[in-house]
Amino acid sequence: MQRFRLAPGGPEVSRYAFGAWRLREDADGFDTPHVRAKIDACLECGVTTFDHADIYGSYTCEGIFGRALAEDPSLREKMEIVTKCGINVPCDNRPGVRVAHYDATAAAIQRCVERSLRELNTDYIDLLLIHRPDWLTSAEETARGLTAVVESGKVRHVGVSNYSTHQFALLTQYLAAPLVTNQVEISLLHMDAIGDGTLDQCQAGGAHPMAWSPLGKGQLMVGEEAAAVRTRAALERLAPEYEATPMQLALAWVAALPSEPQLIIGTNRVPRIREAAASARLTIDRQHWYELWEAAQGRRIP
Repeated sequence: MQRFRLAPGGPEVSRYAFGAWRLREDADGFDTPHVRAKIDACLECGVTTFDHADIYGSYTCEGIFGRALAEDPSLREKMEIVTKCGINVPCDNRPGVRVAHYDATAAAIQRCVERSLRELNTDYIDLLLIHRPDWLTSAEETARGLTAVVESGKVRHVGVSNYSTHQFALLTQYLAAPLVTNQVEISLLHMDAIGDGTLDQCQAGGAHPMAWSPLGKGQLMVGEEAAAVRTRAALERLAPEYEATPMQLALAWVAALPSEPQLIIGTNRVPRIREAAASARLTIDRQHWYELWEAAQGRRIP
């Protein structure tokens, strides 16, 4: 598994990351042995980055993962932990929240970091991301909060998720150290970041984006929308040329982008973790890449 720094001076990470957002949804259970099996499978495949957010599992997934770290603290030094903050939704774990909203104030960032540290059973977070832009908080205020948690030693690096190029540039102006990534949706079924400047901005700053839902939220494999059906047929036709599965080829398509995204895989099944990680060996042919682009878009390139 390839490793790289997300950005100059940023954390060293594995090319693929395990996404914990569905950890609580495992049909086989989410007790510590099941979680540990996923962690072990990832580490065996060279996947050392684990992507969290406080909101995942209605604010429970960090704690589910953290229990595995509490049981075996030696795991912590073998991984990089990413987590995100800033989204509040009404649920049993947020009794004071009446309506879904964002909060990226300095005070909220501090509270979220303290909670994530407790839930994850760790004394530091490798990378903290603001989950989504908060329209009611100034970039200067958010930067103040990010700077404070870094200076405290509780967070080592900071970045953002789902930020536009303008929002990314604005926040960067108020930070002494640059943001190390922008985690955005990228897949054959969601190509906005390719054309809206997001990936170009990352390249310009020497940062690798993080790609969430690189399989189109699973729709590439099972979806019935026309774009999913067309793309799946093309993947099934081309995959044998690479001695790969359609899923692996879909991941290789995202990995081929010049910005070299870190891909976040979100499966709960250990065999699928191994299958996804194995796709890191693939190098997709240029014409096949564009052929898949045309299948997904339902049109020829401009």
